[in-house]
Amino acid sequence: MSKGSKKDIFGDEVVENKVVEDFEQMFAQSEKGFKSQMTVGEKFQGEILSIGKEESFVSTGTPVDGMIFTRELLDENKQVKYNVGDVIDCVVISLRGGEIRVAKKGSMAASADTLEDAFDMELPVEGKVTEVCNGGFRVSIQGKTAFCPISQIDSRFVQDAAEYIDKKLTFLITQFDKKGRNIVVSRRKLLDLQKAEHEGAFMLKHQPGAILEGKVIRIEKFGAFVELEAGVEGLVHVSELSWSRVNDPKEVVAVGQAITVKLLSLEEMDGGKLKISLSLKQADGEGNPWTMVPQKFPVGTIIKGKVEKKEVYGLFVNIAPGITGLLPKSKWRDSVEASQFENKKRGDEILVQIDQILFEEKKISLAIPGEAEDVTWRAHQPTSGSGFASMGDALKGLKLK
Repeated sequence: MSKGSKKDIFGDEVVENKVVEDFEQMFAQSEKGFKSQMTVGEKFQGEILSIGKEESFVSTGTPVDGMIFTRELLDENKQVKYNVGDVIDCVVISLRGGEIRVAKKGSMAASADTLEDAFDMELPVEGKVTEVCNGGFRVSIQGKTAFCPISQIDSRFVQDAAEYIDKKLTFLITQFDKKGRNIVVSRRKLLDLQKAEHEGAFMLKHQPGAILEGKVIRIEKFGAFVELEAGVEGLVHVSELSWSRVNDPKEVVAVGQAITVKLLSLEEMDGGKLKISLSLKQADGEGNPWTMVPQKFPVGTIIKGKVEKKEVYGLFVNIAPGITGLLPKSKWRDSVEASQFENKKRGDEILVQIDQILFEEKKISLAIPGEAEDVTWRAHQPTSGSGFASMGDALKGLKLK
């Protein structure tokens, strides 16, 4: 007799290991069709397994059968209109203590109980925005009409309410009336929760100094907002867009543009919000162009530049990306070509000579080629709001970007 076998009462050999293995395979195959879990609000077709006086059971496609109140299976005469083996459309209305409670799809219990559970357990529900109303939107959720304040439809300011009409979105129920007459929902609350989760994961993965890829999603006067990951965005301040002075961020970037940025800082603000500061100009790997000024533009160098700005005391001339110098009016007002300089405007090309470099202060004095040194430019300070800002660190007085 072989190992792992024995004789039955008729003397035939029975292989025990083979029987056990076959049973395990059959059990495993039977479970392959099972789902691991269900969710509140999930719709499915279930076979009626048993019908009791108060409670009945249907198959759910999971190892746990769903309990449905028998009153859900009655007709208008209070008689059970189904038989064991019939398949009915169901909705999961509760998941508690390992029990799955279901209701017939379309019944009052399926609607009210599902929403009440979603409200109690702070579970997201799907709804369709049907129309704009006073102060917000009407949203259809499982046959009920809910109200979503306009401030709660999105995490950003809503400019065009019509863009949300007929859209299916996910909401959290913030106020619930069991009669279904006063249901208030918020999409913004859900987005904020999701954003906090994404930001927490982002903080664990990245440190200041990291080079990241992102997409410009919004442009303001003070800079550009960049989406780094789903639900995570940072700000590239206008001063960090370019080494050259930038009047309008739209001169450098556009909405939808993919850019590479450097992570400058991560700061957790009051209320748990994460402030992410980014830099576009520091991500190019070339660094601050000012460091090469003494080598590239020694005193006496004659170079062609472009007028960047005109002030009463002179012209600001850009001679290289991120490098701007001042050609004082005193350098050309007595020149035979004075009218030519007086008529210069932004973008015009002009030939200048490096007159003096104050490296620590990041200032360059320019002159007309061949003119003698005139240091009166040092006395001039940019007026408030002139737009002539620092390059790199914030500096006092006359500064270059």
